[in-house]
Amino acid sequence: MVKVLVVDDDESLRMLYSKELLEEGYEVRTVPSGQDALESIKQSRPDVVVLDIKMEGLDGLSVLDMIMKHDRTIPVVLNTAYSTFKSDFSTWSADAYIVKSSDLSELKDTIKQMLEPS
Repeated sequence: MVKVLVVDDDESLRMLYSKELLEEGYEVRTVPSGQDALESIKQSRPDVVVLDIKMEGLDGLSVLDMIMKHDRTIPVVLNTAYSTFKSDFSTWSADAYIVKSSDLSELKDTIKQMLEPS
């Protein structure tokens, strides 16, 4: 089963993403912080990480950098409410960039595309 790690400091979004992605057939783990994400990745490698950018403490861009240093093969979807980060050079190492929406179809489609064999 495909493992998706959702990293977001908003509990209601973690619950929504978990519910929606479970319905898609994924195994979903959620964590509220960047530090928790890094610990989770060390314990069990996810197939995809959905990562918020603006979080207290360790922000998503720092976490992205650390994930890339740990294992470049883990696909990362930056998922943020701020479209302005898209032009930030530090976001370019992510595999995808999605602006948060109540409609999760773009996120679901992006995850599916990332998991398709090349």
